[in-house]
Amino acid sequence: MTSAELEQYVDGVAREAKAASRELAAAPGRQKAEWLLRTAALLRTRSDEIVDRNQQDLAQAPEYGLNSAAIDRLRLTTERLEAIAQAVEQINLLPEPVGEIIDSAIRPNGLRVSRVRVPLGVVFFIYESRPNVTIDAAALCVKSGNAVILRGGKEAYHSNEALHSILRDALADVGLPTGVVQFVQTTDRDAVGHFLKKRDLIDVTIPRGGKSLIERVASEATMPVIKHFDGVCHVYVDRDADLPMAQRITVNSKCQRPGVCNAAETLLVHRDVAGMFLPEVGAELSAAGVELRCCSESLSLIPGAKAATEEDYRTEYLDLILSIKVVDDWESAVRHINEFGSHHTDTIVTNDLHVSERFTTAVDSAAVMVNASTRFNDGGEFGLGAEIGISTDKIHARGPCGLRELTGYKYVVHGEGQIKE
Repeated sequence: MTSAELEQYVDGVAREAKAASRELAAAPGRQKAEWLLRTAALLRTRSDEIVDRNQQDLAQAPEYGLNSAAIDRLRLTTERLEAIAQAVEQINLLPEPVGEIIDSAIRPNGLRVSRVRVPLGVVFFIYESRPNVTIDAAALCVKSGNAVILRGGKEAYHSNEALHSILRDALADVGLPTGVVQFVQTTDRDAVGHFLKKRDLIDVTIPRGGKSLIERVASEATMPVIKHFDGVCHVYVDRDADLPMAQRITVNSKCQRPGVCNAAETLLVHRDVAGMFLPEVGAELSAAGVELRCCSESLSLIPGAKAATEEDYRTEYLDLILSIKVVDDWESAVRHINEFGSHHTDTIVTNDLHVSERFTTAVDSAAVMVNASTRFNDGGEFGLGAEIGISTDKIHARGPCGLRELTGYKYVVHGEGQIKE
């Protein structure tokens, strides 16, 4: 496409989504439920078609330099499609968010003032090579009454195109406008820039991917953005911690899936228990293949560890690497987290209720855990059914973004002829 053709294409997609969003906002919950169930059914009956298209992406994966973990995330099988269909059915079981009365009060003059949950409108969703996210995002957006424009990574283009065909066919089958779910049918990077200028047609943009993608979107977007840049997550082991529990939580937070945003990147340990705790946990982490980068005090307690730099404590490794630091007390841990962390997920391991309450109040993160792995900061784990992303912003959406985070509210006022005097 020429630049003019690309701009015209983007404008057409955005306008179709805007028109469709107005129809969807008035659609009953029953019709959206029919669409979700129809989508799940088509994912099952047309799984062979989707897997065939996915094979095209897998065949091209080496050209894009994908590593084995990225290729595995890209892969779709009949079993994985069944899991995706079940996730759609789980979203269908969640309460209908649109029209929910958040609160209501009667004023002295008799006016009844209510806050009512409403869709955001049109969501522009940009994400990388995980085709299951295509279905999750569409299901969450439509259930919450929003039209969505899907812009997936080029590495998953054929898979996403096949999944979008399922979504559109299901919309047509239940009588909803097919423009409710749009798929950007070009891999041209300039298309993203054109979409980010459409603040009159797109209400919010949500990027989900690497830091460079999110930084680009945040700098170019002319509409609100729901995002997080980094996941520099911490485990703090207090002096009153159950140390075997602390060891399980630390290893799980780092090793269960190191390449995700809620994996731990730094371990902080109270000085009073460092001598007992660090040799044991260090040995287990090393046996699991984790490279340990330590402060001077922890370095002397863990054979084979490397010295940490200040930059290490600011780094989201997304790999089997962990920074370690010994701290004086929980206040020192909080200061470290608030200075070096990314306001994503941080956990304290302690049996001291007072300390845990002070920690959860003082740590400025989207999710603060007590005696639990950082890996639990997840929409499914929080009972949201699924998530479209995890936000570290301080707007209405913070932490995992599920159905409610994809809505806003408006005031609805009922009177009996009152006039302002």
